[in-house]
Amino acid sequence: MANTSEYALSLEGIDLYYGYVRALNNINLNVAPGECVALLGDNGAGKSTLLKVISGAHKPSHGTIKVHGKAVEFHNPKDSANAGIEMVYQDLALVDAQDTATNLLLGKEILRKGILGMLGFVDRKAMREEAKREVAQLGVKIDTLTRPVEMLSGGQRQGVALARSAVRVAKKAQGILLLDEPTAALGYEQKVMVEQMIKRMSANNIAVVLVTHDLPLAFSTADRMVVLNRSRKVADIATKDTTNDQIVGWITGARDSMENM
Repeated sequence: MANTSEYALSLEGIDLYYGYVRALNNINLNVAPGECVALLGDNGAGKSTLLKVISGAHKPSHGTIKVHGKAVEFHNPKDSANAGIEMVYQDLALVDAQDTATNLLLGKEILRKGILGMLGFVDRKAMREEAKREVAQLGVKIDTLTRPVEMLSGGQRQGVALARSAVRVAKKAQGILLLDEPTAALGYEQKVMVEQMIKRMSANNIAVVLVTHDLPLAFSTADRMVVLNRSRKVADIATKDTTNDQIVGWITGARDSMENM
């Protein structure tokens, strides 16, 4: 973890209401550059909702979001991306009919030179070469860059979505990567790839927030564990200072909140 007094991401008193339902209850969360924080909890605890607030998909009802110490207000995911935040959603957000290279560079297409480029024609060969270079730098294994993603397996599609966000965030100084259940559809070899990618991102001073039900992945990659239960934060503890049983206790509610200790 980077030795710094400034957080890459800071959430202060985040509340979110859906009508009369309080989906997030006074959440405080800090993530330093180069730190991986595992955001844990049972289904409905508020984990994915909190990621959507950070990514600009939802606007909090109350509270403050700070990026590198500066208060920000996100009206949409583009605002969040412009602030250096990239997110991998559970639904992946891929364009099925397009090939892998196009999905990796979606929104950042390379145009052909001359008049064709002015007319919006993309240089697919250049895009494949660029995509190949970028995934190689990340150490991400993708079997083919030319096959439409609709023809890929669920695990392969997950790999493409992960690689796309990792490529984008790696280009940003002290970026922030949000991962929502990144290993849900993956086999063993691909889970290892995700684990290595998270560690590589942290080593490159990227702040990572990892939502997962995979506790072995959380313990192997996270510097700190944050547990939500029924929209409240009940634990925030260094990974080295806790155990699997304690984390499960906070997730299930069998263990008292750290706020009450």
